[in-house]
Amino acid sequence: MTRSLLEMQRTRTPVEIPSILENLSVVTFLKEKELPCDPKVRSLFSHSTSLHLLQAQKGEEKALIPLRIGVLFSGGPAPGGHNVIAGLFDALQQSTPEGALFGFFRGPEGLLQEKYCPISAQSVDAIRNTGGFTLLGSSRTKIETHAQMQLAMNTCNKLRLDGLVVIGGDDSNTNAAMLGKFFLDKNCPTCIVGVPKTIDGDLTHAHLPLSFGFDTACRVYAEMIGNLCMDAASTCTYTHFVKLMGRSASHIALECALTTHPNYTLIAEEIALKKQTLRNIVNDIADLVMQRSALHKNYGVILIPEGLIEFIPEISLLIKEINGLLGQGEPTSSFEIIAKLSSSSRKCLESLPESVQKQLFLRRDPHGNVQVSLIETEKLLAELVSQELDRRKEQGTFSGTFHYRTHFFGYEGRSSFPSLFDSTYCYALGMGAYTLIKENLTNHLVAIDSLALPIYEWSVQALPLLSLLHMEEREGQQKAVIRKTLVDCSKKAFLHFARDRDSWRLEDDYQSPGPMQFPEYFDPFFFLPQSYLNEHVRNF
Repeated sequence: MTRSLLEMQRTRTPVEIPSILENLSVVTFLKEKELPCDPKVRSLFSHSTSLHLLQAQKGEEKALIPLRIGVLFSGGPAPGGHNVIAGLFDALQQSTPEGALFGFFRGPEGLLQEKYCPISAQSVDAIRNTGGFTLLGSSRTKIETHAQMQLAMNTCNKLRLDGLVVIGGDDSNTNAAMLGKFFLDKNCPTCIVGVPKTIDGDLTHAHLPLSFGFDTACRVYAEMIGNLCMDAASTCTYTHFVKLMGRSASHIALECALTTHPNYTLIAEEIALKKQTLRNIVNDIADLVMQRSALHKNYGVILIPEGLIEFIPEISLLIKEINGLLGQGEPTSSFEIIAKLSSSSRKCLESLPESVQKQLFLRRDPHGNVQVSLIETEKLLAELVSQELDRRKEQGTFSGTFHYRTHFFGYEGRSSFPSLFDSTYCYALGMGAYTLIKENLTNHLVAIDSLALPIYEWSVQALPLLSLLHMEEREGQQKAVIRKTLVDCSKKAFLHFARDRDSWRLEDDYQSPGPMQFPEYFDPFFFLPQSYLNEHVRNF
């Protein structure tokens, strides 16, 4: 495959590593503290899997034995994934060149079907610091049933793997935890280690500050939002409604708002907290349009999180009822489902545009629920705001103009070149995953902390996967899953946004960060996401 000059340069660019990872033969893990765990989750695990947070320390030098390690991507792409593999490969080579790394094609699917390849130095050197998951590909295949876990164990036994690294988000690492449990129950020697991947930013913990890919995706979206802001202020014609990927949580919308200062940003968690209805939201945006129009600003930029629709109380109830009916297996048609809805939910459904009503009955997600990502929330809000402004025109309370454009920024940010931060962070995660396997720390997630310090002072930790699990209803049953981390409206990042957003409504304080390859090399504060800076570095 022909590569661009930038791609070739990126593959040759070295990354820094934390000092703890410079000599892997002295790395050991010490117990920091015991973490809480849901008692119901704990009861599911017959083996006494440790619940201690483990901190990497320098100990006595020990001879390293050759290890055989498997690795797979699971779920959607996230920038930096290739560097996890590069860090894992280099750690193996630096410690014992006789070690072997095997990659599974299309993620869990390859593990189940024994589709794999040995990963060579040549293949790794070609993908360093590059985007996408092109080396191995990925899939959303779940490893949940006893038969699937048996197939996975058969593959690991066949390859005589000392460890299996699962690079994925909350669902993938939930599956990793249950696979680790199965392996322990069956006395399988393969150690299961998770790596936190998701652009959504919803896989965090008190000891896991960030998932990889979030920083890069937000920078890509922020560049495009900044371009829209400049275009809006240049043509003075359109109000842009921009939906941003992020599934349930609004972390991406918040981060992009802090970076670009749009006129209006919806934070789904705040909507739920304040119990704002769809009518409240539409009226607030219509008020904004009128206020800006009075200042001869018939344009603007509005950010909308992907998961907003399920946080609006009346729509949330509607979706819950639909999911409940779908979970029962009957009824199967949309007409039958509508007939069984409560009167309030049926009224809510009928108030929505026909196109949105149809989207509520599109194909289900892997858990059998409504796929909120398929609902065009940006078009829904733009259309309802337009209708409200037309109504106000008829009443004589609005005489301005309103033209809108809608956008959805999602896939554009998932396979970009990783930012300098994600390149460095992911490489450290890969090397860290090796140290966990070396110490046989199964059912743990590798975590890198102290990110606000210089890179050489970053710390490496092993976080028990059990400490991330809680019981949740899935397909009508209680299951142990990793809880998605939502935006906390009491945290500094949100408070910083809340403090400044009123001034952004009418004043065009647009910020255009530009392509991420430029400023990250000369602005030291550009290295970290804005939300992380606000929470851990800047005084608020």
